[in-house]
Amino acid sequence: MSTNTRKLGLTGKILIAMCLGIAFGFIVRYFAPESQFVNDYMTDGVLNVVGTIFVNCLKMLVVPLVFVSLVCGTCSLSDPSKLGKLGGKTLAFYLFTTAIALTIAISAAVLFQPGDSGQLTTDLTYDAKEAPGLADVLIGMVPTNPIKAMTDGNMLQIIIFAVIFGFAVSHIGERGRRVAALFEDLNEVIMKVVTLVMSLAPYGVFALIAKLTLTLGMDKLEGVVKYFGLVLAVLIFHGMVVYPVLLKLFSGLSPLMFIRKMRDVQLFAFSTASSNATLPVTMETAEHRMGVNNRVASFTLPLGATINMDGTAIMQGVATVFIAQVYNVPLGIGDYVSVVITATLASIGTAGVPGVGLIMLAMVLKQVGLPVEGIAMIIGVDRLLDMVRTAVNVTGDMVATVIVGKSEQDFNIEIFNDSEAGKTKGLDEQLSPSSHT
Repeated sequence: MSTNTRKLGLTGKILIAMCLGIAFGFIVRYFAPESQFVNDYMTDGVLNVVGTIFVNCLKMLVVPLVFVSLVCGTCSLSDPSKLGKLGGKTLAFYLFTTAIALTIAISAAVLFQPGDSGQLTTDLTYDAKEAPGLADVLIGMVPTNPIKAMTDGNMLQIIIFAVIFGFAVSHIGERGRRVAALFEDLNEVIMKVVTLVMSLAPYGVFALIAKLTLTLGMDKLEGVVKYFGLVLAVLIFHGMVVYPVLLKLFSGLSPLMFIRKMRDVQLFAFSTASSNATLPVTMETAEHRMGVNNRVASFTLPLGATINMDGTAIMQGVATVFIAQVYNVPLGIGDYVSVVITATLASIGTAGVPGVGLIMLAMVLKQVGLPVEGIAMIIGVDRLLDMVRTAVNVTGDMVATVIVGKSEQDFNIEIFNDSEAGKTKGLDEQLSPSSHT
């Protein structure tokens, strides 16, 4: 087959699928607006089934991938001080970037004042769910039943148990080495399953984007266009400017090469709006394309998918100021500082699933005395923004992983600098059409 055909790898297929999904959605909306047939058999039928199956396939891999990979990584870190150092660096970086994201978001909202248009209605209601307290989060980190934690997909509990299990394996001599070898083999099997699931990506992405286009009309942007545009701009700035600057500052690596290799991960994150569902792709990319050793990536990426919520923090910062302006509630410097601290700490224990940011936003609004009902004004566009901020979140996860990996000397710079690295063992070659005729 031709070289051009071979070059159409995973990224190209996903981009084509996204464009076709958008076009398909708009064409169907134009020719069959409010059609019951379209709603029953297409939107809630074929598209919903295909898209949901694809996301479920990704989520199916998360728990075994995180547990097995994290046990493998911890087994190789027999020194407790090294494990503590790795965890401390990772947690500090995630909290640091979340605080930066909130500061930028609040500053932008104060400067551009998206809620001062006077065209918004405030006679709306929103039933806010109660956010867990800090004590509950800390207690809930330790599983009483690790099997139940895996069944429920409680990532923090799985991480804690996997670290303890892996540490124990590394300290029982020859028997531990046999167990570690078994987990290494299991890790290879799971990575192969990841590659197989990725072959469904173009079809799943098409279905997800087409359904979104059919169900979310542009009319829902009316009244909150300024808010939507500002959040989107800050998200893009944080993902394409702040992260690359931090990468260059702390590691000296090329931001352009990093962004180039992040495209697949960002596209998956955008399509699924879930850091956890994207985790199999993120871990594959970290090891085989970025050059980060599995012992680091298996720890930093699952942790990041659980607590690193920079994109959500940006939404919370802009939304807080936006709602305050709509309701004419003045906020002082102390209130803004309180928002930064509260939202930064709230990112710990926030699950990486769609929509959870609104729960944390309700907690932030209560902290500064703003009406939670204001969330109803922005909930219509939250799904679109959720997709973008998930892409930002996984970018932050990878930046932290590369920086920590390089600082711990668990990093292969040759793989990172090789634009073709990972394509022989990773996704692109296995998912591209064969070059043989």
